[in-house]
Amino acid sequence: MVMETRSLFLLSSLLLPLLLSSTTSAQLRSDFYQSTCPNVESLVRSAVTNKFQQTFVTAPATLRLFFHDCFVRGCDASVLLSSPNNKAEKDHPDDISLAGDGFDTVIKAKAAVDSVPQCRNKVSCADILALATRDVVVLAGGPSYTVELGRRDGRISTIASVQRQLPQPSFNLDQLNSMFSLHGLSQTDMIALSGAHTLGFSHCSRFSKRIYGFSPRNTIDPTLNLGYALQLRKMCPLKVDPRIAINMDPTTPQTFDNAYFRNLQQGKGLFTSDQVLFTDTRSRPTVNFFASNNGAFGQAFVSAITKLGRVGVKTGNQGEIRLDCTRVN
Repeated sequence: MVMETRSLFLLSSLLLPLLLSSTTSAQLRSDFYQSTCPNVESLVRSAVTNKFQQTFVTAPATLRLFFHDCFVRGCDASVLLSSPNNKAEKDHPDDISLAGDGFDTVIKAKAAVDSVPQCRNKVSCADILALATRDVVVLAGGPSYTVELGRRDGRISTIASVQRQLPQPSFNLDQLNSMFSLHGLSQTDMIALSGAHTLGFSHCSRFSKRIYGFSPRNTIDPTLNLGYALQLRKMCPLKVDPRIAINMDPTTPQTFDNAYFRNLQQGKGLFTSDQVLFTDTRSRPTVNFFASNNGAFGQAFVSAITKLGRVGVKTGNQGEIRLDCTRVN
């Protein structure tokens, strides 16, 4: 009887967080603004398309912004908040490299939504970011998907809350899996979301150790394709300008496709945390599958980013709908 009670207790303690997260995400729904702002999707899409036509950076910048927002305090647009004394999430070293075009995309989309009297101050910045993320994926040639809506904006954004919450370029598979599983994301979800590195760029400092000082025996990381490593050395000389950025995908950097996985097969993953997906035998079959099947990668990405969009969301009367995405009401 004691054992039975204990197992029941254990089961309920395991199920409770799952039930809580599913009730919160059950409050998200694609038609959330049907009566308050029925045109929200087309308003956001049109603003995002204009921005994308001005600069391609809009796509990777918005996608990365969404990921960084959701992994810290949940998808509540807290990453957009500014602090007068530089103590907000966006001021953390892990967020300082977030490109301004991502923030600008959300601000422009919010202005477009609020320019319609019926919609003014009805749509959260968190939902606008989620919609804009889907739109940039589509504009870059990736899959379209239905975005669940109904998130509210968080009121707290601190530099401290970012600490140890975001995956690092040096992570191995166990570190990646444990960080993603904290948010209910599986290894397959993690690999699919890593595929977003098919767009975007990185500063040389984030991977210089792999090409200059890997270990006493190897100056170049042996898991890195040698030709690619020498190419990276040319683009990233030792005293490189810290503003120089390198494409994450050396083959089709402006197309959302499965080239990222084919690059991994050839030793052309820019970060250790990219290449490990192929070098570790536990994740390699998924990389090979996505490399050979763009449609399967697209489906897995849609599933993963939908799950990501449910992480730690505020709904109902939690949080607020910010009038200005960069500050609390």
